[in-house]
Amino acid sequence: MKVTNLDKIEKVKVSMEGVQGAFKQVPISKDDGAPVFSFRVFTLETNGHTPYHQHPFEHVNYVIEGNGVIVKENGEEVEIKKGDFALIDPDEKHQYRNTSAQEPFVIICAVPKEYE
Repeated sequence: MKVTNLDKIEKVKVSMEGVQGAFKQVPISKDDGAPVFSFRVFTLETNGHTPYHQHPFEHVNYVIEGNGVIVKENGEEVEIKKGDFALIDPDEKHQYRNTSAQEPFVIICAVPKEYE
């Protein structure tokens, strides 16, 4: 068993092409003995975003704080807000964007532990 508090998890700036104002924390991963999933928390600063990307597995997101959109392959923007869950299918292109100019957008992202 592992119990931790997000405030105690190191917040690392995400530095990769297509990212703006993003930070990542990993409170639970394979390093903790997680048998299936790693749980990551992404914080997008005001007007921040993830890269536009896809991967060969599904993942589930939960919005902890703020408002944003998921940009789909056709350019459609799906609004998401605090309390919303999102399922991204395998190979589905997507991008998360913080639409707020005043508050961060914070999401939990559950992925297969092998991906982390």
